[in-house]
Amino acid sequence: MACFMPFSNKNLDIFMCVLRPTVAIVDDLLHSLKHFSFFTQTLGCIHSSIFNSLHGSMIVWYGAWIKRSSENKKLLYEAILSALMNLQDMAVLLNHNFMVAYGGMASDRSLAAKFSTGDTICFSSNRLLSNTKLNEQDFGYACFSIFQSYFPTMDGAVAGVCLKCESQPMVVNFYVWKNLQSCYSFLLNNDHQEMLGCFRDDTLFLKYDVYKVVYVSADDVSTFQYYPHKLLENHVSNVVEDFE
Repeated sequence: MACFMPFSNKNLDIFMCVLRPTVAIVDDLLHSLKHFSFFTQTLGCIHSSIFNSLHGSMIVWYGAWIKRSSENKKLLYEAILSALMNLQDMAVLLNHNFMVAYGGMASDRSLAAKFSTGDTICFSSNRLLSNTKLNEQDFGYACFSIFQSYFPTMDGAVAGVCLKCESQPMVVNFYVWKNLQSCYSFLLNNDHQEMLGCFRDDTLFLKYDVYKVVYVSADDVSTFQYYPHKLLENHVSNVVEDFE
């Protein structure tokens, strides 16, 4: 079964974190993150996924929740971060943020980007420079306008989503590809700085990163006990009490 990322923030809150493994066997960290996904279900996470970088030592965890109040969202953030800190012996937490989906496109005209284990995905990001006169709202609109212009020309792109970071002036584009070859072809044959046009002096373009989807929460997990991990099980009772 597939996982999905919506094209708007009307119904879902999206959380992402980026980790750099510090363990020799990365599969150990991936295994722990699968159990972390189980843990987030007690917090109301409706689906989650893990992306493993093909060209660097980075892993991205993605989770989505039914939209909630600001107060409950703060409690959720604290619970997620607390659990992630228990993985610090296995990885460095490089970034973590709630993201706001504010636009997207799909080749099949669906209203969400769908992806499954084994799929190729990639991220690109643009950060608004501090010394620019361009405000964050105009920056977001400009990035989406560029996305709308280029997505139809991206041969092999299945879907794409524009996401704004809640805590910093940064826009992240998320793409699902038909296959790895299509993704490489696009990355190698396009001038990504040129895509920014007149906005390139106002932003810092951060490189594309290519990932493989190594897990979605809809996968068969019958071989796992629900909370075998000592790293996470101590959080369960406390977190459930906070949300009751």
